[in-house]
Amino acid sequence: MDWVSSWKATLFSLLEDIPITIRSLVSSISLDGTSATTLILNSENGEVLCQPFLYNQSCPDALPEVKFLAPENHTVCSGSSTLCKLVSWWNTEVPNRESAVLLHQADWLLWLLHGRLGVSDYNNALKVGYDPESESYPSWLLSQPYSQLLPMVQAPGTSIGLLKESLIRQFGFPDDCIVCTGTTDSIAAFLAARATEPGKAVTSLGSTLAIKLLSTKRVDDARYGVYSHRLDDKWLVGGASNTGGAVLRQLFSDEQLERLSQEINPMVASSLDYYPLQSSGERFPIADPNLAPRLLPRPESDVEYLHGILESIARIEGKGYKLLKELGATEAEEVFTAGGGAKNDKWIKIRQRVLGLPVKKAFHTEASYGASLLALKGAKQNSGL
Repeated sequence: MDWVSSWKATLFSLLEDIPITIRSLVSSISLDGTSATTLILNSENGEVLCQPFLYNQSCPDALPEVKFLAPENHTVCSGSSTLCKLVSWWNTEVPNRESAVLLHQADWLLWLLHGRLGVSDYNNALKVGYDPESESYPSWLLSQPYSQLLPMVQAPGTSIGLLKESLIRQFGFPDDCIVCTGTTDSIAAFLAARATEPGKAVTSLGSTLAIKLLSTKRVDDARYGVYSHRLDDKWLVGGASNTGGAVLRQLFSDEQLERLSQEINPMVASSLDYYPLQSSGERFPIADPNLAPRLLPRPESDVEYLHGILESIARIEGKGYKLLKELGATEAEEVFTAGGGAKNDKWIKIRQRVLGLPVKKAFHTEASYGASLLALKGAKQNSGL
């Protein structure tokens, strides 16, 4: 798969999909991208220097070096962290390493719109080692030879600059349309859900399962894939599991998922115990790059099989919230559901039983709504409101 070309094509397809009558009213653009999906580019012309490192790709070769540099149990001390990906690439000793720049998926897509190379946000930059509390890269990271590849970091929803003139002409956006820093998928989903009080949580059920809990206390522990994002004066504590919708899509079509779900009794516990993964490797609530998928035995009934998988994913979610509490985060009181999994009412009922918490569909379930809120924030700041 040529990921870079497909991402670019998708972005411009989405811009094309905006109705002509609306384009002239667009004052600001932002977007979210998958956390720790990493690109390394030529800092002069933006040429991509290697295949992107995807969010779930682990670089265990770099982990000992990163663990030696970083504080114990730091967010970057995971094989799938952005920093491990950077160190792994750096150690291949490719020519002209020094004239490169690191960007995350969201940063790169936004760069296509504004043209200023080397700008990120503090949500995406967390897993490369940026400290959102001090609003700076730590000294242990800045002392490394590859630190010159690190992007400049701003708060999510900060105006970077005007939309490129060529795109204004191509799509008919206003001359003063700005492009703002973005965020990660799960943070955008959290923003969309409008969960504003400590103890409120959002589970984003997309291709993976990501949980975010609003807490008064910051919690970071790489042993379990737990990390905290800054959200104004509070912290979004959570983690992302490799389980989720992508596993379901491997096994069932959308039509099958909808039809089989209707036959599940969500109040009856499934006796099947799985650990649904696409391939070996887990990030949270267990950080184990070698954890194998467990999707057997498969019963004759597809309804029973789906029930077992949905309930197993719910148990992983429950372990995640329990772990956050044990590590000192504010206890979860209510869970909102975002992403594609929010459409499955039977799954919501299964999760409510397994979690022992109220589980509701978020009023806005798409991460794109959260990205739109960031664009609105940037537009207001830009206009001085």
